[in-house]
Amino acid sequence: MTEGIDFEVAETEDIAGQRDEVVAAVTDHAGTIARELALLQGGDYGQETFNTNAGEWTLKYEAGNIQYLRFEGKAGGETYVVSAKQPPDPDDLAAAMRDYDAFVAAYNAHVESKEGVLDDVSTDFPAVESTDTVVSERNRVVGRIREVSDVMAGELHRYDGVDYGTFTARVNGKRWELKREESRASYLRVGGQGGTYLVSQYEPPSAPDVRELADDFRGFVEAFNDHVDELEADLSNVSL
Repeated sequence: MTEGIDFEVAETEDIAGQRDEVVAAVTDHAGTIARELALLQGGDYGQETFNTNAGEWTLKYEAGNIQYLRFEGKAGGETYVVSAKQPPDPDDLAAAMRDYDAFVAAYNAHVESKEGVLDDVSTDFPAVESTDTVVSERNRVVGRIREVSDVMAGELHRYDGVDYGTFTARVNGKRWELKREESRASYLRVGGQGGTYLVSQYEPPSAPDVRELADDFRGFVEAFNDHVDELEADLSNVSL
């Protein structure tokens, strides 16, 4: 057993301190680039790669803050100059920093290439046509369909004697369903589950849907009237 070992151990505090100072300065400087890129690209998240004679720099940012700055030299290997994990090796950092000015120059050239790109873009757009007339006509037709549907619901309520019910019929191959609550139509749906609601408690149907289905609504009303006639015929055969 060796006794009295007295070898001097080199301290790394000064080297690590210098490394941390460089990383902090780069983080601050490249952080400004990250914020400018976020503004330029119009989003809080993204990354951009810049090529230099010595290699490739990739800057990634999130919420406008730098996440990492990576240098990949043409000779091979990669160095995370800025990272959320461990700091870089001092030798690797020194090698990367010798190309940092070129990275900044590549970023500046990237920004300069965007200058003036929108100068000849016209903002003299055509006038936008109003939908007031179309909406008014849609609401008029839908309002009339609701009125008739409510009348049908009222007649069904009188006959059925219960607060809830439905009446269905097929018109031109499509299933029409009138659902009621007491004497008021809850909805009028065409096409089964996932179909078009001509009457509902939510948003109105689109104008094209109304245009397509309005004529067939006549057929639905006729089917309802035929249903009522059948009921009257059935009751006429009852004798007391």
